[in-house]
Amino acid sequence: MDTTETKHTTWGSDIAGLLLAAGGGRRLGGRPKALLERRGRLLVEHAARVLREGGCTRVHVVLGAQAEAVRERAELTDCVLVDNPQWEQGMGSSLRVGLASLAGTGAPAALVSLVDQPGIGPEAVARVLAAYESPATLAAAAYGGKRGHPVLFGSDHWAGIAASALGDRGARAYLQAYEDAITLVECGDVAEPYDIDTVADLARLE
Repeated sequence: MDTTETKHTTWGSDIAGLLLAAGGGRRLGGRPKALLERRGRLLVEHAARVLREGGCTRVHVVLGAQAEAVRERAELTDCVLVDNPQWEQGMGSSLRVGLASLAGTGAPAALVSLVDQPGIGPEAVARVLAAYESPATLAAAAYGGKRGHPVLFGSDHWAGIAASALGDRGARAYLQAYEDAITLVECGDVAEPYDIDTVADLARLE
């Protein structure tokens, strides 16, 4: 077994998956991204499954727009569902709510992914999980050397991230401040980091 596999086996089951799935799909005509379908499966189901298959045994899903419809339609019985009543304030609010939901769970880190990136699969999740070394770890998938998702936040950083997560910037400001401490994990050979943001992007779901 190589070093990467050893790290993943040791830590993967302890690190929580945190899926941000609260967006209302404003540029999609108000269609919540969690309820979009890809190959017969809701995007929120697909994204949660990716976190599981990548090595996260605990998955928290932050819901917002049409949360009740997501609860009724999506098969998420093995996930912890967290409501963000302030989802319209942007991704930052969902990140704060999600990290708060992990308090007291004992998770040493959170692996954060976005519901609208179906081109990112379990291989990328596993690679980023394997970068974990301690609660002080910061790591992120990279595509051609450019930082993307998923992102791993060691628990030492949660308070600072929550304090700086405003609007739609999420953890961007915090990551910029700690850029030199981030371990970049190249995933361009196993994943595509496109977003489903506009009506034109829906063609990628077919």
